[in-house]
Amino acid sequence: MDGGVPYNPRTVEEVFRDFKGRRAGMIKALTTDAEEFYQQCDPEKENLCLYGFPSEQWEVNLPAEEVPPELPEPALGINFARDGMQEKDWLSLVAVHSDAWLLSVAFYFGARFGFDRADRKRLFNMINDLPTIFEVVTGVAKKQTKEKSSVSNHSSHKSKSNSKRGFESQPKYSKPAPPKDEDGEEEEDDEHGDALCGACGENNGADEFWICCDLCEKWFHGKCVKITPARAEHIKQYKCPSCSNKRVRP
Repeated sequence: MDGGVPYNPRTVEEVFRDFKGRRAGMIKALTTDAEEFYQQCDPEKENLCLYGFPSEQWEVNLPAEEVPPELPEPALGINFARDGMQEKDWLSLVAVHSDAWLLSVAFYFGARFGFDRADRKRLFNMINDLPTIFEVVTGVAKKQTKEKSSVSNHSSHKSKSNSKRGFESQPKYSKPAPPKDEDGEEEEDDEHGDALCGACGENNGADEFWICCDLCEKWFHGKCVKITPARAEHIKQYKCPSCSNKRVRP
């Protein structure tokens, strides 16, 4: 059920890398690939699960047949609730169960390979530094960033006509700048207030190209949504893959 050769991470770093890969795949299913994920979760089918793989891929499939399974299993029957609630609420529910599954897999590896108290604590702290899938899908982790972006948009800052990174002069792309205090100095952001990519859920790549969806106002790495700076210059209104694929549900 792991889509390839079984992989058994044995160190804290390896388990965390496994966690990040599976998390990235599941975030992709619930955001940029949401339409495809929705279609695959047909309520007429049997119990279906959402799996994330270390390769950052995802899959909707039946649960493993072996008992007990090689790894903890995700929530069963996610497809049965699909048509009984709003799509965004359903995606949020799947996200919560996905978070629980990721933690169970990570600490399964920890127990299997004898992580001591210090290792378990270090693993949890590494995981806890990342926003949950639920926070990424619902935008909870971005609320504070949006507020800070609004403050930054009205703050005085250098602008160049040919710059593609000025948040005020180019509102469609770049990354929100941190707010400034009364003396015009940038405040230190202890809570990592930078925007989180709506596709991969990461906030790294400060020097990379970012683009903001004009509908949902989520920020994305250009590479995650396959938009280059040159292409962005010709886009009047950018819609992310999720917003582009939204349809009215019966």
